[in-house]
Amino acid sequence: MIPVQHSPTGEGAPPRFRLLSALSYCAPLLVNGIVLPFFPVWLATHSFSDHEIGIILAIPMGVRVLVAPIVAMIADRLKERADVLFWSGSLSLLTAITLYWTTSFWPVTIVYALQGATFAPYLPVVESIVISGVRRWGLDYGSMRVWGSIAFIVSTLVGGRLISRWGGEMVLPVMVFGFTMTVVMAIFCPRIGPTRRRGQPINIPAATGSGLREPHLLLLLIGVAIQQSSHAVLNAFSSIYWHQLGFSGAEVGLLWSAGVASEVTVFFLSKRLNRRFNAWTLIRFGCAVSVCRWILFPMNTGFAGFFLLQCFHGFTYAFVHTGVQRRIVATVQETQESSAQGAYFFYVGMAMALMTIAAGYLYAGLGVVSFYVMALVAFCGLGIVISAYYLQPQRLLSGGNTREAA
Repeated sequence: MIPVQHSPTGEGAPPRFRLLSALSYCAPLLVNGIVLPFFPVWLATHSFSDHEIGIILAIPMGVRVLVAPIVAMIADRLKERADVLFWSGSLSLLTAITLYWTTSFWPVTIVYALQGATFAPYLPVVESIVISGVRRWGLDYGSMRVWGSIAFIVSTLVGGRLISRWGGEMVLPVMVFGFTMTVVMAIFCPRIGPTRRRGQPINIPAATGSGLREPHLLLLLIGVAIQQSSHAVLNAFSSIYWHQLGFSGAEVGLLWSAGVASEVTVFFLSKRLNRRFNAWTLIRFGCAVSVCRWILFPMNTGFAGFFLLQCFHGFTYAFVHTGVQRRIVATVQETQESSAQGAYFFYVGMAMALMTIAAGYLYAGLGVVSFYVMALVAFCGLGIVISAYYLQPQRLLSGGNTREAA
């Protein structure tokens, strides 16, 4: 969804770059489609408490945000960034297999934390490779990224049906299959050489400013991280909450799939959205919808009501994520692409880790009322994003005008 001002030709792109990039997104999001909604169910199956579930889910997030930026900076200096993916997928697969022999708190916590560390760089590195393709050959970001969201939907639907039939123990076999696919796609991921400063298509605006040192970009990443962390209670406890309301595993899978289906819709409409809205508008609107979404979430409106609220995910995540990617392209040179993705991952991951720990205590004490706290968190993120907008150097030097390169 990075904007192309003229129709891209894609000339010079390696053969099957679009196809292999799309499949490279599918593999990690296939894993996420199982782990994100259903690993808490696996933990609940083994009688972990709400506090323990919050801690187990949060620690890998903290580990990921420490590992991902370091590996991303290393990837920027390698001849082939895709080489990182093989080691990331292989080591993650080993941790998934190890979970078969861990059913108590500390062993599960340690193994799942190791999985967070090994899997941390996979998606940011894939993202950096795809963004390089956008920069160099004017390819459409949304047409490649959308297939990852579709893979998430498929794995969530299939996982929901498997869990409905055989229970939470089915989470690990599907997780192992997903990590196996990450290893396979690491082998076939596009090899496009090292990052470079030049070679961008003329219809992609060149990055300006001091890149990762731009104050407005730093503040934007912090604001978005806080807004994204407001999804913590949803990610950790919505599946458990819906099960308590009497929804089946298949219905829970449909609810999660509805959220990602809304992402798919946003990606399919990417070109049209880019022509009509600038990056800042998308980000601010997504943050504002987050506030409304969490205010409405504690109200038990039945399956149809929750389905509609899940469709808001296209705004609260996809709009915001897309806007950030556009601002990164506008601000950061390709030589810092993986580093920029790692920094984005770091801020979001750190905020999400801290908020997930808090979510365990909030949900244990407040139940679904904790979603009102998430609304307040999203509001704070929106305020910081607005501050970042007014901090742009173009606005300060041009009487309020700013170049919307993204």
